[in-house]
Amino acid sequence: MFNNLIESSPHTREFKRRGSFVLFTTATYVLFFIVAGVVSIYAYDARLEEPNNIIVTMLPLTELPAAPAPAAHNTAPTRDNGGRTTESVRQVAMVSVDHPELVPKGTSATPNKNLPIPSGRYRIGAVDSDPAIPGATGDYHGSSSTSGPSATAIDVGTPPVQPPVQHTPARVISKGPITGLAILLPKPAYPPIAKQAGARGAVNVQVLVDETGRVISAKAVSGHPLLIGAAQQAALGARFSPTRLGDQAVKVSGVITYNFVLQ
Repeated sequence: MFNNLIESSPHTREFKRRGSFVLFTTATYVLFFIVAGVVSIYAYDARLEEPNNIIVTMLPLTELPAAPAPAAHNTAPTRDNGGRTTESVRQVAMVSVDHPELVPKGTSATPNKNLPIPSGRYRIGAVDSDPAIPGATGDYHGSSSTSGPSATAIDVGTPPVQPPVQHTPARVISKGPITGLAILLPKPAYPPIAKQAGARGAVNVQVLVDETGRVISAKAVSGHPLLIGAAQQAALGARFSPTRLGDQAVKVSGVITYNFVLQ
């Protein structure tokens, strides 16, 4: 019985071996993390750049040049030795578009008919005019874009009034029965429902034929209600010879008769 007993030795040595292994592993990881942290600190390039300093400089306000003052109304015009005026006349003291720095007081959709003030002498008057041109008759008035005395005004006169075009309405001639005048008269189809109901007899269709002989409208004026639709459809396919009254083509109004007979 005691031959099968197993003697258990103490586990102190095994515990020490395992403890040493855990301690060595922990120390290795701690040392690794410390080394990695130190290396990362040295590897990090902390670039502390200087902050951007924005310098705002306040410039003094600059007043725009004022528009040139208009001349007095009571100033006498300057004339040369021949008695011709040597200065321009303007109704309104308005500067040209070459001065964008001068902002107008208001805007308008109406085109301005006044001339801008010239660079030389000018005065305020009743009409816009420029100084007299030597060799020309009288003073030269109008826009400065016209060149010298060679510019002359040509009166083309009043254009003739065109009389209104009168459209003569097309005449319509009534001929009564026109079945025999047709050059093409399609036979209407007999509706099956009309055959079943025993509908038969004549159907009169009022048609309007245009200037070319085509039927442009068809309306039944008498006949069985079940046969009216087929008669009107056949009448629209009819063709006639064009009808002329003198040298003018006219429309024709007449009646086409269709006889429906049961077989």
